[in-house]
Amino acid sequence: MRALIQRASEASVRVDGEIVGEIGPGLLVLVCAMEGDTEANADTLAAKISKLRIFKDDADKMNRSLLDTGGAALVVSQFTLAADTSRGNRPGFSTAARPDEGERLYAYFSDQLRGHGIEVAQGRFGADMKVSLVNDGPVTIWMEF
Repeated sequence: MRALIQRASEASVRVDGEIVGEIGPGLLVLVCAMEGDTEANADTLAAKISKLRIFKDDADKMNRSLLDTGGAALVVSQFTLAADTSRGNRPGFSTAARPDEGERLYAYFSDQLRGHGIEVAQGRFGADMKVSLVNDGPVTIWMEF
């Protein structure tokens, strides 16, 4: 699975003008299931994200995790993270999981984050979403498992 995570002061996602998910301080997690991914990939990604020390401590060093801060995660499916831009000018997405498998792993990943004690809000799989973010730092990290 691939994820682009952004430390956020706040983030939200809208579908047809309605807020379907929002958080205060925490992480915006854009996630993509890749062809061949399994629950084990989602388990590893969820465990790593829940413990990733990218929030400031009292000494102003990135030394605290979502678990340490009590922050939340806004998880948004984004198949475009599978983009292959190696040829031409139009990205290809053939390495992304099929939509049914992508949706299943997206839901499973969100549940695994919850299982680590993280409050999780979600976007809507397959929808045309408008994502708003106040990136804190900015801190943006690419992960793949």
